[in-house]
Amino acid sequence: MSGTAIDFEGVRLTSPDKVLYPEQGVTKLALAEYYRAVAPAMLPHVADRPITLVRCPAGQEKTCFYQRHAGSGVSDSLGQVVVPGFEEPYLYLRDAAGLFALVQMGVLEIHPWGARRDRPDRPDRVVFDFDPGEGVTFADVVAAALDMRARLGRLGLVGVCKTSGGKGLHLVVPIERRHDYPEVKAFAKAVSEQAAREMPERYLTRISKAERVGRILIDYLRNDPTSTAIAPYSTRARPKATVSTPLDWSEVTPGLDPACFTIETVPIRLQGLGDPWASVGDIRQRLPR
Repeated sequence: MSGTAIDFEGVRLTSPDKVLYPEQGVTKLALAEYYRAVAPAMLPHVADRPITLVRCPAGQEKTCFYQRHAGSGVSDSLGQVVVPGFEEPYLYLRDAAGLFALVQMGVLEIHPWGARRDRPDRPDRVVFDFDPGEGVTFADVVAAALDMRARLGRLGLVGVCKTSGGKGLHLVVPIERRHDYPEVKAFAKAVSEQAAREMPERYLTRISKAERVGRILIDYLRNDPTSTAIAPYSTRARPKATVSTPLDWSEVTPGLDPACFTIETVPIRLQGLGDPWASVGDIRQRLPR
């Protein structure tokens, strides 16, 4: 079957039994089936946005590379958008067929912009990425996310939380499209640096591995077109076939285990619990002056 192409929801999928995650035995076809299952919950957060991709054509354990621009030979299931300031067009997803086209390309990570293609200079979300250093437990990361939720709450802002698919958490603040990228990044930087000043033993904002032992990096640099965060429900190019998974705040507790959210478990979770971020699009708020 490895040399046989199949039609998957209208998208040509070659070598459907190629193993992309050796440890779990996850094949290209299984990955396409995963995205079919999560597409209704995922697409509101990735469709019509320029995307950066991590492609691993030979699978998770082999060489992977970033792709920011469309290039040649792109599937008709994907769109292309010209973004001012960039010479080459970016790819974007229209629908679930685009997700399956990315599987065909060997994409294991999808990183959408924080802005939509019709107004690529106006983000509609702020991202705080909590990245633990050596010696930091996941319970510490949970405490950091809850602390940031409280800080943002004092500013009148509501945020949502998801696993990163790795060792961290992402706190995402939906906003109206009234601020440009520099404004959004400056806000994220100011809030992050205030937390680091008040609790220097716990947080830092400088990307320095030597300084991160025992502390959590609050990475505000994700609020930039060329430094995006992993999409909700995207897989990661890492062992275990983990997935960046939206959470309800009631789940963000010291006992939370991010390794539980995988290609196999997340579709079952969606069927049983629904999508914790289903109402994110209804949140209307703007950054404080």
